[in-house]
Amino acid sequence: MKKIAIVLLCFIATSCAELQTVVNNLPTTGGSLDPNTIANGLRQALDFGIDKQVTKLTQQNGFYGNDLVKILLPDELQKVDNTLRSVGLGSLADEGLKVLNRAAEDAVKEATPIFVDAVKTMSFADAKNILLGADTAATAYLENKTTSALYAKFNPVIKNSFSKVGADQIWANIINKYNAIPLTNNVNPDLTDYVTGEALKGVFTMIGVEEKEIRNNLNSRTTSLLKQVFALQDN
Repeated sequence: MKKIAIVLLCFIATSCAELQTVVNNLPTTGGSLDPNTIANGLRQALDFGIDKQVTKLTQQNGFYGNDLVKILLPDELQKVDNTLRSVGLGSLADEGLKVLNRAAEDAVKEATPIFVDAVKTMSFADAKNILLGADTAATAYLENKTTSALYAKFNPVIKNSFSKVGADQIWANIINKYNAIPLTNNVNPDLTDYVTGEALKGVFTMIGVEEKEIRNNLNSRTTSLLKQVFALQDN
């Protein structure tokens, strides 16, 4: 039985009766837990799951220092990067890459409330599908439910962050220098839209990592409450 779905069920169980129905359908391990304990364990698992990964991404180098989500240059700018390095401007190219990731780290701070709202509105049918789904079924559900709202939140933050971290000036300098090199075609990419999309990919990548961990690694249960609650679905 899929493990991460338990993290999400607490928000679906709008009454003790509904929650007890979910509990009754889980395998037992020789004991029983009251609905309040189950609900508290599920809330704690959510805190230790989604919030844990989102918090990592908001820290300095949350994107830039993580190879799983590090934002690289879009295809049309790969030639810019290569050309700058070939003419001795590698440090400028490195700085341009770093500020794109800094903007994403800034934007992800807006994600947590949107995820919580999405989980609260999940139906019992949604939860059942997630319970029987793949290793990243919960992540896929969140991605489907939150991408539009996250984009709307992330995009203006990234735009403002570009100014705050100096990305707009750095990239204006990079593009101007590149466009001035003989025999190159001028470029003018929409970096705000690109970084917004890459930030979204990074968020869901890391939530997927955590979902797989909770599903498959018993050692991820780091409190007695988590151990009690998740023991119900081990058989």
